[in-house]
Amino acid sequence: MLAVPATLLSAAATIVAILVCIFTALRVARSRTQHGVNAPAMSGHPLFERALRVQMNTLEQFVVFLPALWLATLYFHMIGWLPGILGFVWSIGRLIYAAGYMADPEKRHIGFGITFLSTIILLVLGVIGIVTAWSAATAT
Repeated sequence: MLAVPATLLSAAATIVAILVCIFTALRVARSRTQHGVNAPAMSGHPLFERALRVQMNTLEQFVVFLPALWLATLYFHMIGWLPGILGFVWSIGRLIYAAGYMADPEKRHIGFGITFLSTIILLVLGVIGIVTAWSAATAT
């Protein structure tokens, strides 16, 4: 059964990441209204464009992050709680990225770095876990 503490931690991290995505979408909607940028326009007031870019970049990162999180969760068992913690780190990085980008696009780098690094580590953990599982399965 998958409902072990490591998978529960990653499930909670997944919910938080989804909430971060929803937050960025709501921020775009609010910015559209505040700055009079009617759909389907994708440009207008600079603050609207920043909010939209934060949302798009978050979705771009989410597509890579989510499978990396779950591959690491399901296959990397050496430190079972690590993928879930990295999932929360990803969400924190996204919020730092959003705050920095909205203040000044040049302040986005720390949040982006946290997000990117956590995703890369999850990918490496997933690969390690899959190679380990593959080796164990072929050794018998």
